[in-house]
Amino acid sequence: MRVRRKDRIEVVRADGYEMRTIGVPSAGLRDVYHWFLRVPWWGALGAIVGAYLLLNALFALVYLAVGGVAGAARGSFLDAFFFSIETMGTIGYGAMYPASRAANLVMAVESIVGILVVALVTGLAFARFSLARARVVFSRQVAVGPYDGVPTVMIRLGNERRGRIVDAWFRLSLMRTQRSADGSVAYRTTDLALVRDRAPALSRSWTVLHRILEGSPLAGETPESLAAAEAELTLAVIGTDETSLQAVHAQHTWTTASIVWGTRLADVLSETPAGDVVLDLRRFHDLTPTAPIPGFPYGERADAGRAGGDGAAPAGERPGPDGSVAARAGSESSVTPDP
Repeated sequence: MRVRRKDRIEVVRADGYEMRTIGVPSAGLRDVYHWFLRVPWWGALGAIVGAYLLLNALFALVYLAVGGVAGAARGSFLDAFFFSIETMGTIGYGAMYPASRAANLVMAVESIVGILVVALVTGLAFARFSLARARVVFSRQVAVGPYDGVPTVMIRLGNERRGRIVDAWFRLSLMRTQRSADGSVAYRTTDLALVRDRAPALSRSWTVLHRILEGSPLAGETPESLAAAEAELTLAVIGTDETSLQAVHAQHTWTTASIVWGTRLADVLSETPAGDVVLDLRRFHDLTPTAPIPGFPYGERADAGRAGGDGAAPAGERPGPDGSVAARAGSESSVTPDP
């Protein structure tokens, strides 16, 4: 009877929940290269050191089996191990050296293996150093509030590095659970049209806008309906790092718990009396309450205090007034994105 192996489980942690995949096939040694690129540096260096020591230990066992190493104590694994390190590292023989034909043959094989190992490790290390990884920061919450008199989804993102991501493209998607009449469950993904889906250069701050007009997948939705549909918003950005000239990408997902209605993104741009522009990244994640408008009843009310340290209220609640002015959305070079 065939014995079934234990199913492998892959866990992906999202915002507020986990997604577990059962029966994931084992990649084995086929994905060692991708694994090496994914793990942190301490894991990559640990793997290199571990593989080097393991190879020398294996060759030390071979030297113990064939013998013929002059100057090594008989049956000493440590002497054979150190001799193997001298051979693979091309350090040069001192008190110990191969004195038999078998030992010289093993030494020749180990020398070839050492050359291959050095070339392989050098290539892997260079691949990691040359790999450009995006460092894009996204606002912790999504603001939904009036912008130019229209209910608008507002998300802020920026490049954490000093350089820019040129020719950046944005894609905002809505995923929600749909249940049919026969009881089947499907997860539908719909793209949300953006006011601007492209930026010539993404620097420290940029605001992505989706207007909730007629025909929008969010038209007629409420905090309660989105929560019931287990809705999620995912923003993906793709561009070219101007320093390395390599393509970079990043994405972030927000659940309904992170979607705050009746708010806008706090102003991060201001001007000094001398006309200089100031970008205050300390307010990058802050939200500011907005006033209700016809068709959008969410916002400030007279009997509610300001919710949270950043002025944001939980979904469906109305934060108190703070006397704020209209939102200023855009980037360091563009205060308000063009429609």
